[in-house]
Amino acid sequence: MSHVRRVRILVTTVLFMALPGLAARADNIKKIFVIAMENHNWTQPVNPFGPGVQQVFQNPSAPFINSLVNGSAVAVLNGSVVHISTQVAYAAAYHNALATPAGSSTHIHPSEPNYLWAEAGTNFGVFNDNDPFKAVGGTNQNTDQHSAAFLTNAGKTWRSYQEDIDLTPSGGGLANFPLPREEWTVPLSSFSGNFVSGVNAYNGSTQYNYAAKHNPQVFFSDTNGTVNGVPDFTPSNPLSQNYAPLQQLAADLENNTVADYNWITPNQFNDMHTALTAGFQGLTGDAANIAQGDNFLSIVVPMIMASDAYKDHGAIIIWWDESESNAGENQDDFSHTIGEIVISQHAHENVGVMPYASPVDFTHSSDLRTMQEIFDLGEPFLQDAANASDLSDLFGPGAIPKKP
Repeated sequence: MSHVRRVRILVTTVLFMALPGLAARADNIKKIFVIAMENHNWTQPVNPFGPGVQQVFQNPSAPFINSLVNGSAVAVLNGSVVHISTQVAYAAAYHNALATPAGSSTHIHPSEPNYLWAEAGTNFGVFNDNDPFKAVGGTNQNTDQHSAAFLTNAGKTWRSYQEDIDLTPSGGGLANFPLPREEWTVPLSSFSGNFVSGVNAYNGSTQYNYAAKHNPQVFFSDTNGTVNGVPDFTPSNPLSQNYAPLQQLAADLENNTVADYNWITPNQFNDMHTALTAGFQGLTGDAANIAQGDNFLSIVVPMIMASDAYKDHGAIIIWWDESESNAGENQDDFSHTIGEIVISQHAHENVGVMPYASPVDFTHSSDLRTMQEIFDLGEPFLQDAANASDLSDLFGPGAIPKKP
């Protein structure tokens, strides 16, 4: 039995032992876990499972994701069937930022502008994937008008869990073992390669690939430790403890020391962005990309659901960054949707045996507005969040607090 398979069985068993005792109460949501996925449409009009970019919804390469939304995410424990899908709702009309029915808007692409948008409700005029302090074209932002800064000012905590950061240097390369906390840094620069020892816990490969463009908090001076325009790449950076290697998530869940707001970014293989060199589970091309991300979620989602932080009014949001073009069509019209799945005791109740599929038009601004409401971060809403519907339709009555 593979290491990945053993990990999945372990966390799933723990989850299903925990789930029967869960009971939703009237309290508001307390902890948020956003898991950031990459570069796929939820639905698309051309070649949904064919050549080029494939959609995720109903894709056979994404069995875990689709089990969540089709009502079949179940397990049998001591003769009882436990339904994960009773805690799931999802968006059927989530669109790229600034998308319009006709696709005639400004196109917010590639990835980085969408991550900035998710954090601040605007892309700040950025239309590239540059690291924040790239020698030419760096995209660091000197403003406190973004979500993590608002959380800090409100006395709330946040943490960015990034796969492949803070690993141990060895033999001129990296070993897949995290450094002790006192050696963590703020991950301001992207990097990729192959481990000199160890393998990825989720896909079994030796490849690593951290991308700063998928780490939204790292683009702001007040949340990356920049002082007077000078970045700090050392462990002495006072913000270094806000950025943790992904391995730390399991320990923080076990010890119930996760933050109020937790942003989780897999590496570029486990987030559906890039195919592993050798393929995955016998698949290649975009089917492999999707399968890699689905496999990652099948391990990490149950691990979070088994935690006290989740059971005590937590919510998981599986989020995709942007729509994609296939066969040359316009990716910014409403025929392209993006995935957004909510898992929570407070999720909108099922419709019969099926998780609720919201018809409300959502964008990244909806998520941002919702975080301001959940954590009482005050007004005005950040940038385009003022124009958006919040995510209330994905949750039960009263789960998202409203201003009087």
